[in-house]
Amino acid sequence: MVDQTQGKTVQTTGHAWDGDLQEFNNPLPTWWLWTFYASVLFAVVYWVFYPAWPIGRDYTKGLSTLTFQRNGETVTTHWNTRAELIAELQSGELSQLQQRYLDKVSQASFEQIVTDPDMMAFARSSAKVLFADNCAACHGSGGVPAKFGLYPNLADDDWLWGGDPAHIQETLQHGRLGFMPAFGATLDEERLGQVAQHVLSLSGHPVDAAQAAAGRQIFEGEEGGCHYCHTKAGTGLASQGAANLTDAIWTVADVPGADSPEAKVERVKAVIRGGVERHMPAWSERLDPAQLKLLAVYVHSLGGGQ
Repeated sequence: MVDQTQGKTVQTTGHAWDGDLQEFNNPLPTWWLWTFYASVLFAVVYWVFYPAWPIGRDYTKGLSTLTFQRNGETVTTHWNTRAELIAELQSGELSQLQQRYLDKVSQASFEQIVTDPDMMAFARSSAKVLFADNCAACHGSGGVPAKFGLYPNLADDDWLWGGDPAHIQETLQHGRLGFMPAFGATLDEERLGQVAQHVLSLSGHPVDAAQAAAGRQIFEGEEGGCHYCHTKAGTGLASQGAANLTDAIWTVADVPGADSPEAKVERVKAVIRGGVERHMPAWSERLDPAQLKLLAVYVHSLGGGQ
């Protein structure tokens, strides 16, 4: 029906109440209706292809699938965000670029990596993430542990097991067991103090000359036997992970934090008395050779190299 109201033509539904109360007919715009129909169609298609409706303790998986590699095997599963991420990391443009650099690094020598700006930039950016995920919990985010002496400081350029990239990679691959026997049951407090005085003298700290001389006899003799690992000169043996006692870089005893000569002696005595036992696990089962190589380059750069 058409109603004439104040000179305007208005379409009505034909319904009337009380004789003159009518219901206007104002249909939705055509574009809006088609948009609504399209959204309904899209929803139905989405329900068919992707996970959508809960069914008891399960849900509809959809027809869409994704294929990716897991532990060397091809895996095909229904579409989900986790599988999509894994597939993207394996086949996406950025992942392919990363793989090309990984292949390049794997075939290059350490010298080539260190001297190539592009490979070195890739090593730093990639290994920084690997270090944060696997190493920072013990060694700190920048290679400096939160607590002195508990774990080796990787930023001080003092390398117990060798500081060139090849030795660092070997350490990462096979792990290390740092051990020094406790001498608390072998040496009394006086002789422990004498050895501590000698150890401090090796790096130029002021000590009691007579006490240090007595400590040297113990250090170099059968009673202490310290020279077997640290050498008579105190320079240490990388093959044993024995610290260099002449470089003034302290890895276990917090001598730099001591506020007096007596406190320095006590801190060195504590290490000699209690010994050292530190274990770093092997990472060869968790990280592949290319990742270990990247980490070796990154760790090497933290301490300035050797």
